[in-house]
Amino acid sequence: MKKLLLLFIIFFASHTNAQTISIDRNETVAAMLDEISADSLKSYIQKMVSFGTRHTLSSQTNPKRGIGAARNYVLGKFKEFEKNAAGRLSSFIDTTTIAADGRRVDRNIVLGNVMAILQGTDPADKRVFIISGHLDSRNSNIMDSTGEAPGANDDASGVAAVIEAARVMSKNHFAATVIFVAVSGEEQGLLGSAFLANKAKKENLEIGAMLNNDIVGSNNSNETHIVNNTQLRVFSEGIPATADEKTAQRIRFLGLENESASRQLARYVKETGERYVDQLEVVLVYRPDRFLRGGDHIPFLKNGFTAVRITEMNENFTRQHQDLRTENGIEYGDYLKHIDFDYLKKNTSVNVAVLASLANAPSPPLQPKMDTKELTNSTLLSWQPPANGKIKGFFVLIRETHSPVWQKKIFTAGHSIRIPYSKDNYLFGVQAVGMDGAESMGVGF
Repeated sequence: MKKLLLLFIIFFASHTNAQTISIDRNETVAAMLDEISADSLKSYIQKMVSFGTRHTLSSQTNPKRGIGAARNYVLGKFKEFEKNAAGRLSSFIDTTTIAADGRRVDRNIVLGNVMAILQGTDPADKRVFIISGHLDSRNSNIMDSTGEAPGANDDASGVAAVIEAARVMSKNHFAATVIFVAVSGEEQGLLGSAFLANKAKKENLEIGAMLNNDIVGSNNSNETHIVNNTQLRVFSEGIPATADEKTAQRIRFLGLENESASRQLARYVKETGERYVDQLEVVLVYRPDRFLRGGDHIPFLKNGFTAVRITEMNENFTRQHQDLRTENGIEYGDYLKHIDFDYLKKNTSVNVAVLASLANAPSPPLQPKMDTKELTNSTLLSWQPPANGKIKGFFVLIRETHSPVWQKKIFTAGHSIRIPYSKDNYLFGVQAVGMDGAESMGVGF
């Protein structure tokens, strides 16, 4: 497949020397990103806001107001996209009954996740990649299911990213399956994502990665008054939630706290996002989520899946979980007017670039091993080929222990390599490289 070669010149302070760095952009992926539209994103959020409230306990039957109308709208958009997908896209509302819990659910309800499944073209590739946002909204009182709760940013912005990703990706072919989902019940306790994650675990789905988009459309913060649409945060867990004590002890002993599958996914999001999206830095945050908060990736982590949270760099808390009002000269409320649609377009592009790259790349190499039997200043690494995808070789990944990102890549066509870097001073990974150059997520040694 053809590539677009972009040359970025980095000038040093003296301007007397310059270093040229080449970055390969897959032409098909780049073309998909060109299709992403700020106007489309705006139209999706406008419509979701028009339903007044999307509270999980709001009406499911009113055609113009409440969570039911919002679900039907998203389903209708997915159904539109089916027409250009040559039978590969199927959409539906996946429902379950949630019993009253005496806390955030005061009566039995039917919960619905709006799903669109883009079937992979390789029958042997069972991997599934998920992009999600949560459809429900809320105001100050978590149990107020009738008051106005526009939820433009929290989280119509994330759902808009999901819808737009489905629109542009459904026209293309991917080896692995991609699921686009607007979950419900996030504000009532991650109900929809827990239902989906538990179901995936029960059905033994091979989830390669889950990207949770929650609050991705605004560019400024209260208190600090920072305005910034050039950075995006990715939250990832360190020691896996499913690690037993023996595994956790090994991780701590070897200093592998930053080598979990979710941290590897976060690095992939950063490298791929910055490769394809100009004027955007992906910032890695080494926490599962923000303080006092938990997003829809958490149930996936608890089930042993690889997942991260993607969210804007600077949050404005006067616009989250707030009744619409003006108080002490401050306007509270999650209004449409606060969305930066160009910023949301960039953040949506990161998601599409990552999903498209992963879904067409081979799966990661298997059984990575590092020889630790002898004291050496070189390191012997070995691995087995991936379970899926045709490959032309592998990238061995190298970074110093204090570096958050990979600093060097060495290509090899073999399944082992001895490199002149000490295992005491460096961390290593390996990723498979497909015939068209698509790179798998890295796996650590």
